[in-house]
Amino acid sequence: MSNVYFSKIFSADKIKQLAVKAGISDIIRKNELVAVKIHFGEKDNRGYIKPAFVKPVVDEIKSLGAKPFLTDTNTIYKGSRTDAVDHILTANEHKFDTCGCPVIIADGLRGNSYVELDVNLKHIKKAQVANDIYYSDKLVFMTHFKGHELFGFGGALKNIGMGCIPRKAKYTAHNTVKPSINIEACIGCGICIKWCPAGALRLSNKKITLNKDICIGCGECILSCEQRVIDVPWDESTKNAQEKTMEFAYGVLKDLPDGKAGKKSIYISFLNHITKFCDCFKTSEGPLIEDIGILASEDPVAIDQASVDLVNKKAGYDFFKKIFPNIDSEYQIVLAEKLGIGSRKYKLIHI
Repeated sequence: MSNVYFSKIFSADKIKQLAVKAGISDIIRKNELVAVKIHFGEKDNRGYIKPAFVKPVVDEIKSLGAKPFLTDTNTIYKGSRTDAVDHILTANEHKFDTCGCPVIIADGLRGNSYVELDVNLKHIKKAQVANDIYYSDKLVFMTHFKGHELFGFGGALKNIGMGCIPRKAKYTAHNTVKPSINIEACIGCGICIKWCPAGALRLSNKKITLNKDICIGCGECILSCEQRVIDVPWDESTKNAQEKTMEFAYGVLKDLPDGKAGKKSIYISFLNHITKFCDCFKTSEGPLIEDIGILASEDPVAIDQASVDLVNKKAGYDFFKKIFPNIDSEYQIVLAEKLGIGSRKYKLIHI
């Protein structure tokens, strides 16, 4: 059973206290290079952890004599984080340059800097891990918990399994998912075309068409379409995407100093501004539920399970099942536990 520390208070002091309780001072040593894995927010998106909440963690790492840096990996869709230059400019625009440490994009200029590891799992035999994630001494994952159009929710596990891999691996994780199109609803605006990295969408007679042979299944067209023309056919392919992502998460965590997943990393999750869709697209969508609090743990499986439980308790029903009735959102947690990444059993400790 893992400890998960929880506070309803969103403040710098409480964030530092949670990080210490989760073991940040126990795992980090002087002069170590510490990756603080964060989502810098897509341009004009509000669904990300604000720099004022990141800086207390950076300051705590620095107080231990270590050298923190903020990091993420490049996206496969055509947004403001597709390459390292635009990615860093977006991070600066969102004021992450005020956190007192460098911003480094972990998979390099164009998302092709990585280390390949043998994992020999069901889908993934060789896992690609972003270079600067792999070579960091310690990892601190800071996650904005929210809904997700392919996974039901996006939490700490997705931050590992999708957030720490290069573009090549992201293609692999998504490539079985092919969207469906409700052509009658299409107004021919073409906005989705701008977000498609594979060039699989085009307009024909003022209606959108999809070339499924070259579609990579990234799902960005779903987010970009305000008319809800494009959707995911919920079938075995979406389960495969979750399975692949958890297998990549295993790859990210497998080569730790003591050989046990999660022991050189801690996890801090923010349950605020919880929206239906992920943080990767400009959206005016507001939160679906009141802010809940902040969690911290050394176990990513436990912190995701606790996050789901707290959201459901706040809502009074199965929150993610209601917004995504065809997705088993907890499947990812079950998979991660089976892979030995962590435990679903936890003790919630209020701070």
